[in-house]
Amino acid sequence: MSNTQAPETMQAWRVTTLGEPAEALTLTTVPTPRPSAGEVLVRVGAVAANFPDVLLARGEYQVKPELPFTPGVECSATVAELGEGVTGLSVGERIVVPMIGVLAEYAAVPANAVRRIPESLDNVRAAGLMIAYQTAWFALHRRAQIQSGEWLLVHAAAGGVGAAAVQLGVAAGARVIGVVGSEAKAQVVRDAGAEHVVLRSDDVAAEVKRITEGRGANVAFDPVGGAAFEASTRSIAFEGRIVVIGFASGTIPELAMNRPLIKNYAVLGLYWGLYQERAPELVAEAHEELIKLFEAGKISPVVDHTVPFAEAPAALTALATGNTVGRVVVEVAP
Repeated sequence: MSNTQAPETMQAWRVTTLGEPAEALTLTTVPTPRPSAGEVLVRVGAVAANFPDVLLARGEYQVKPELPFTPGVECSATVAELGEGVTGLSVGERIVVPMIGVLAEYAAVPANAVRRIPESLDNVRAAGLMIAYQTAWFALHRRAQIQSGEWLLVHAAAGGVGAAAVQLGVAAGARVIGVVGSEAKAQVVRDAGAEHVVLRSDDVAAEVKRITEGRGANVAFDPVGGAAFEASTRSIAFEGRIVVIGFASGTIPELAMNRPLIKNYAVLGLYWGLYQERAPELVAEAHEELIKLFEAGKISPVVDHTVPFAEAPAALTALATGNTVGRVVVEVAP
């Protein structure tokens, strides 16, 4: 076991009562955790705000930790101490980790969940590399098996996971159509490489058919649900694949099962956390591919803005409004 200079106590944001982030979160001083066997203690650098953090604060997420608890589901960090039995990592290495409980100055996390990052990737952008890009990677490559030259329709294309899907679609050789909520967000999606941008208020299905000359989208990436899913079913191509990521609209759609038969399309689910749980070796492989794409200049996390650690609830509040583009990041340490 390696020694650490971590202090005896640290500051951590904790959900002390369920509700909107501004009311639910309290900054508290708590004992600094120590890593158990198989864990590492990390000094958190930056935490990317994610919609699950908002749901955790409200008590609406599928995981419901006992109060009080620390939210934050992904961060960039530096290894501060190794627990018993941990090999292959060294104190001082820069890493990213997806794990509930990282909105704090330090966190003890399973060693098999951390992934190394290059020095060229700063803490702020690194904080947003795991969940959004891993989700988009598994959705496009493992679930949809996207091919070069195919049309990819991305809903909420200016959001964190949507922008990741646009960049990864372009990197895979797909022709991307991004759907956004306002013209103000359109340029972000064009900058990410989308050939076409459609406003959510337009007739999305009609626009997709026009752009693709009647063929439709081969793959639809949907983290929204509701009307977005309905638009995907009307604009999907023969033998197309709709990948359902989540339901940011708050509406879980229903599908009459005769409809996939009309065009032989498939509806595929993607919950990335299951890969982390059941097939971590696939997550490690995807991480290596994502780092290669970053170093080649093919992908780069889009950051809307950062907030200091003392103002962390403001990051979650901003995310909940739906008005941000890319990621909102909490800076914890230099």
